[in-house]
Amino acid sequence: MTSRQAPFRRTLPRAPLERWQKQDAFLKDGVLALLLALSAFVPTLSTIGGQIGDLPERPASALSVALILAQTLPLAARRRWPAGCLAVVAGAFAAYQALGFATTLASWGLYLALYSAGAHQVRFRRHLAGVVSAGYGVLALALDRLGSPQTIADYLAFYLTVAAFYLVGSTVRTRRAGEAQRRRLAAEVAAAAERARIAGELHDVVTHHVTAMVVQADAAQFLLTTAPDKAREGLAAVSDIGRRALTELRHLLGVLEATGRSASADPARADRAPTLGRLADLVEQARRSGQPVEFDEQGERQAQPVDVELAAYRVVQEALTNAMKHAPGRPTHVLVRYGAQHIDIKVTTDGPTALPPATPAREPHPAGGRGLAGLRARARTVDGELKAGPRPDGGFEVHATLPSKPASE
Repeated sequence: MTSRQAPFRRTLPRAPLERWQKQDAFLKDGVLALLLALSAFVPTLSTIGGQIGDLPERPASALSVALILAQTLPLAARRRWPAGCLAVVAGAFAAYQALGFATTLASWGLYLALYSAGAHQVRFRRHLAGVVSAGYGVLALALDRLGSPQTIADYLAFYLTVAAFYLVGSTVRTRRAGEAQRRRLAAEVAAAAERARIAGELHDVVTHHVTAMVVQADAAQFLLTTAPDKAREGLAAVSDIGRRALTELRHLLGVLEATGRSASADPARADRAPTLGRLADLVEQARRSGQPVEFDEQGERQAQPVDVELAAYRVVQEALTNAMKHAPGRPTHVLVRYGAQHIDIKVTTDGPTALPPATPAREPHPAGGRGLAGLRARARTVDGELKAGPRPDGGFEVHATLPSKPASE
């Protein structure tokens, strides 16, 4: 019973804090300014305040109250108008010190105003620092003329103290700007990666289907006068391939949004997802395009995460596309072995065939696409490996080893 209530007790105090953090900055700073103003009239807190000049103390009056409020209440706008807030607070502080009123906690308004100017002022930062420094020099001269016993070292020490608050605020601003820049760069990199991923997927889908359609259309054109029946079958195959391409392109958006689920886990998409279960359809499509393909599966096929399923499908798809483009009509063998730790895919094409032409000299994106080089990158993203090259006895071989990660685990 106690263990169930403990998380509730831990999260209960967070609710008011989260609501407070979501409030407008002007409201939060207004509460801070009001608390500081009220605290300035508490005698026991006067020793925490700061002062410069050490002039003979004057009794409190309406003017001293007004100057205390002028040092504290403008802090409500310290983030919205930091320069204006600093001008009012610093002027009230200078007048308060020159008139010799008793030290109060209101002097902390100057420190907070300086920090806010360093952290939130956007324009004319150097000009503001110069004006404040010059104003402090005027105050120091005025206090000396009024009989202050302070020395140059005292004035310099106070100046360095207040300057430290401004520098702290400036450091905070620099860090925030750096974090914002890093977030922008990360967003740009993510957007570029997503564009490259979409381009790779489109390449894999379009290249395979268009290649098959071109092969069928060329064959139909050749058979149009000699074998009209076969030509009609070829044109029907072109139509079927086109519909398959449209189906796969529609599914592409769902694949791009996948978060690691098995593609076959969604019943609405299982029938049209590029998965291991659809490799037979892929082989049949290549056969209808005139490519003699043998297809063997060994072991028990299990549903895999969507990235593994898609990588396996694209390996076979790209290998068959290259076979139809560079070795049309030559026997091709697709072998898929399902193991406990790995999925082994081997696509071989018989006969003397050259390596498919290299893609342009650009690094493929890890998501895949752009031919065999993209397939190697895609395999690496799922901790797999792909090798492709000529066989010793002629022909070409694509061999991929992908990790077996059953989606049910």
